[in-house]
Amino acid sequence: MTEIKNLTIDELKDELRAMGEKPFRAGQIFKWLHEGVRSFDQMSNLSKELRAALAARYVLTVPEVARKQVSRIDGTVKYLWRMRDGDCVESVLMHYEHGNTACVSTQVGCRMGCKFCASGLNGLKRQLSAGEILDEVLFMQQDSGEKISNIVLMGTGEPLDNYEQVLRFLRLVSCPEGLNIGQRHISLSTSGIADKIERLAEEKLQITLSVSLHAPDDETRSAIMPVNSAYPIERLMRACNYYFDKTGRRISYEYMMARDKTDRPWQAERLARLLRGRPAHVNLIPLNEVAESPLSPSSKDAVRRFQAALQKHGVTATVRRRLGPDIDAACGQLRRRELET
Repeated sequence: MTEIKNLTIDELKDELRAMGEKPFRAGQIFKWLHEGVRSFDQMSNLSKELRAALAARYVLTVPEVARKQVSRIDGTVKYLWRMRDGDCVESVLMHYEHGNTACVSTQVGCRMGCKFCASGLNGLKRQLSAGEILDEVLFMQQDSGEKISNIVLMGTGEPLDNYEQVLRFLRLVSCPEGLNIGQRHISLSTSGIADKIERLAEEKLQITLSVSLHAPDDETRSAIMPVNSAYPIERLMRACNYYFDKTGRRISYEYMMARDKTDRPWQAERLARLLRGRPAHVNLIPLNEVAESPLSPSSKDAVRRFQAALQKHGVTATVRRRLGPDIDAACGQLRRRELET
């Protein structure tokens, strides 16, 4: 059966017409769905007959909280959701001065195989539907009692490897009749699938694109990110230029700081040359240690020196604040623990 939360209002109208119902009911149903109802029976302004017809025709997804961890340090909340088929995915609720941010997953597992990330250690199991990604936001908001104003697609999975469902999610979550989270408050992080970046550019969305660069040279990047073999840095940067030309949106480049691997002075110089003159922002990310990874975090001094070298060449660079260090906040760690139990 169709997952009803995947449908737009216009698609719901078409479905209702096919059922012999009035199309205006689509707005009522859409509103209930985006409030996180747990059953069709909760849609109290619909007739019992219509509620029964919807229940017979559609699946209403409702994830369960499998595990939940709350940081005693900064209040960051990490959720492990169990989906209706038993698969688990992670989400994180982060608190900032500008509002609450939800970090959501787009796949169950990941096939990218990045050496610094726990998400792909067991490979890709399946794609999440647009409705399941939306559920992470809806039920995180419902469980916490806190309004979410920003979304980052930086959890488990490669968003552009689930292109159609992610695009549908972006349109659903920004719909005025639903959560109405503006696209400028949404960031999508990709490991660098160049052809999908160019395809996304054609959509001319107002989201922020974050590219996980993590190394300025092909040798280093290919060693830690297998995707670089398919889309080397020169090809990736062409796609990024195309994205900016089409959207006018500055790109954020994520750069993971790993001791003696990505934090050397010559790499800062090469990164500065690569990005100089581009409308870009570099987000330096202190590495989260993963037991199975050979990489270790850079020292605070090394991170500061790297940042200073970039800024000396006119490249804007900030260091990401580390949230939830006491709650397995790195992508994939909580799910992996669940799989091992």
